[in-house]
Amino acid sequence: MGVTLGLDRIQSLLRSLDNPHHCFPIVHVGGTNGKGSVCAYLSSTLIEAGYRVGRYTSPHLVDPTERICINNRPISETDFERILIKIKNLSYFYKNKPSLFEAITAAAWVYFAQKKVEIAVIEVGLGGRLDATNICNNPLVTVITSISREHWQILGPTLADIAYEKGGILKPKCPAVIGQLPSEAETVIRARIKALNCPSLWVKPAIAIKENWGKYQDISYPLPLLGKVQLMNSALAIATLKVLQKKGWKIPLVAIQKGIKNTQWLGRLHWTKWRDVSILIDGAHNGAAATALRDYVDTLNKPITWVMGILSTKDHDKIFEALLRPQDNLYLVPVPDHQTANPEDLALLANQICSQLSNIKIFFDVFQALDRAVDDSEHTIILCGSLYLIGYFLRQL
Repeated sequence: MGVTLGLDRIQSLLRSLDNPHHCFPIVHVGGTNGKGSVCAYLSSTLIEAGYRVGRYTSPHLVDPTERICINNRPISETDFERILIKIKNLSYFYKNKPSLFEAITAAAWVYFAQKKVEIAVIEVGLGGRLDATNICNNPLVTVITSISREHWQILGPTLADIAYEKGGILKPKCPAVIGQLPSEAETVIRARIKALNCPSLWVKPAIAIKENWGKYQDISYPLPLLGKVQLMNSALAIATLKVLQKKGWKIPLVAIQKGIKNTQWLGRLHWTKWRDVSILIDGAHNGAAATALRDYVDTLNKPITWVMGILSTKDHDKIFEALLRPQDNLYLVPVPDHQTANPEDLALLANQICSQLSNIKIFFDVFQALDRAVDDSEHTIILCGSLYLIGYFLRQL
């Protein structure tokens, strides 16, 4: 029930469920970073425009039901359990049983069809070409937000390999909205677009016109999500919405402005409290995401106490190189219930990368580390390194 890429299982499962994915149009969103934010902007805006909107994202932070939403409301536990039991019973006699992700993906299609959504925003789980979400032949529009080194153990060691997999969600003659990509990845995506004859938009970031406000082309709007990276993510969302407008979807300007303003996306550059002290939480689970976090942190002009846990499969050196600076504190913890990197190994690596850290300490519980950070430091406290760690923290609040 782990990561098992391939489309045969999900196609067989959906056939036995009467092909619910054929019941409504979708926007398919892939890429390395920014997928969740773009999905959140899109669904929020389409809701403001008056549509009944399904949204499927992964992973969850607090509860699995948050992956499957209609008009920003998660599926009920009762409906979630009912559909998953049906899927389990259907797949009982399958020789090649669906993975957990495939089962939840199928549950999303079933739920959206049962509840008669008018449109669904679907986030790729891993890669794209062989991802369980990649079973619609004619999406309204396909989005690739960004491409960087992530899941290389599965997708391939080079950016070109990763781009090939992520570009697998592009479909013949279906519009493609593409963010800024490294040249190696861009070459692959451009070739794929040309081969498939996809109308394409290559999006540049919005312009910051004042604090927490952006402007993309002719549209100015408030930005509720923090970080410079949201100038790119919001621009991708608006470019996608403009494609939908050209296809006849009624999305007035006020819906775009209000939809983006009201967007929420938990656990990404998100200020919260621990023992009445403000702390910042963020996934920062790969080098590019860590760079985006550092860009925001640099605007704070304060030394940092990092409370970090990272999965063993991640590029630890890239994350540390992006984040750590002299005089920072680093408190390392395991990621509970997942394939965590050894905090002692991380401590040795961090010292090699930034030997002028004020402190490197190891804790075997994230809450002990946060307590010590609050007690010992006047620094800004940031919890990061893994979305699973962020989810574990949020579940305990």
